[in-house]
Amino acid sequence: MKLLLVGLGNIGPEYVHTRHNIGFLVVDHLAVQQKVAFQASRLAAISSFIHHGYQVYMIKPTTYMNNSGKSVRYWLDYLKIPVEQSLTIVDDITLPFGTMRLRTKGADGGHNGLKSIAHALASNHYPRLRIGIGNDFPKGKLSDFVLKNFNEKELQKIDDHLHKACQILITWCNKGIVHAMNQFN
Repeated sequence: MKLLLVGLGNIGPEYVHTRHNIGFLVVDHLAVQQKVAFQASRLAAISSFIHHGYQVYMIKPTTYMNNSGKSVRYWLDYLKIPVEQSLTIVDDITLPFGTMRLRTKGADGGHNGLKSIAHALASNHYPRLRIGIGNDFPKGKLSDFVLKNFNEKELQKIDDHLHKACQILITWCNKGIVHAMNQFN
């Protein structure tokens, strides 16, 4: 059986440690744990590992956040993976920093990456791990907030949050989303 982990973010050195790139940071952290590396490919950087008999693929779309759906649709089709066997990792301003929620489906909540995926899949019925980045920004400054680096206080905790996110991903791989939701939500 094949699984697909989709870390959302933006490519380019100026975005590496921004809040909007938490999806990239999580799959990068998991790649280090699994001792694998990402390789440039069509519409994404891709990596894979075997876990308990599952072939687990990870992608980081290179289409920028607003066009993530193009990459996700391509890799689901190319790898012949049903959408239910994918999990998208995404930043969420409605959750406090470090809070994580698994969902089997949901609205995009104004998130352009999720909006793009829903458009490409013609459905909002796809699993996602929402990772809270907080919402400590003045009205009208959302874009500035998500595209800035984590602050000092957040940086002190980020490794713990990345480790927890990876635990959630491995539990999802092992036992599915319902079990992972019951354990971590």
